[in-house]
Amino acid sequence: MRAVFFGTSEFAVPTLRALMASAVEVVAVFTQPDRLAGRGRRLTPPPVKTCALEAGLPVLQPERIRSTDVADFRPDVGVVAAYGQILSRKLLGVPRLGLLNLHPSLLPRWRGAAPIQRALLEGDSETGVCVMRVVPELDAGAVLACRSLPIGSRDTSGALHDKLSVLGAEQMVATLYSLEKGEATEEPQDESLVTYADKLQKEEARLDWRLPASRLDRLIRGLNPWPVAETSWPEITGGPVRIWRAWPVPEGSGVASGEVLGPCESPEGEGIRVAAGEGDLVILEIQPPGKKKMDGGAFARGYPCDPGLVLGEGA
Repeated sequence: MRAVFFGTSEFAVPTLRALMASAVEVVAVFTQPDRLAGRGRRLTPPPVKTCALEAGLPVLQPERIRSTDVADFRPDVGVVAAYGQILSRKLLGVPRLGLLNLHPSLLPRWRGAAPIQRALLEGDSETGVCVMRVVPELDAGAVLACRSLPIGSRDTSGALHDKLSVLGAEQMVATLYSLEKGEATEEPQDESLVTYADKLQKEEARLDWRLPASRLDRLIRGLNPWPVAETSWPEITGGPVRIWRAWPVPEGSGVASGEVLGPCESPEGEGIRVAAGEGDLVILEIQPPGKKKMDGGAFARGYPCDPGLVLGEGA
């Protein structure tokens, strides 16, 4: 089976590596052009390009991909994983077996740009990966295979991303084998169950301490590693502090939302306890503006954490 691969981000790398290690012949890799990145704004190749070049695969980086670009490689199938570009209707018909996309959710739940983060933010008990047929509509193609993954109580979006990228790579190869043998079945998505995972916005990072501690904890985990939850802190200038990790405490202290209760211990280490709308939240990892992130205990020894300080809107 001759496959053309379409992928750009780190999420796609395990799938490309799995294809290269399988009986599938990867004849070309399409990825996004190099972009400016980092504090130095240096031109940086996408992770998929780096992986493909190391393997000696042909790499193409068109700003807008054309069907003729793909047809030249005479592919049997196209494999898509976190590519980041809309594929034209004409291109979909180039490979004789069509194009298959790896999507990190249990479709039809969480179509769209941020399925991993939205599943965590909304308190889903599980997530997963689906291999679906690419169609012109967003993530609406028939599903050939799914694998589920429980969402752990301490999982972050970054942790789920890594787990799903590996799980998806395994499932994509297995699905291609089934497709080649004519054993794959396709299940249309139930449109009545569709939900959309909107792209994350930086504005979502600001914590509202009136929310329950359990919800704040999901926000912190769901926004890690980007855009990272944040809050104003009294006597700290230069911008908000970023909160990377926390521990929810169901029992509340009875003081106003956002009020600091001082340093404390938690099952995951020393931190700073803050009152929430329901329960309290222990901040375990925090980053002052312009500084490196640190554990809550170290922060409490160097920054104002006296009881009575109010975070957020009151800071």
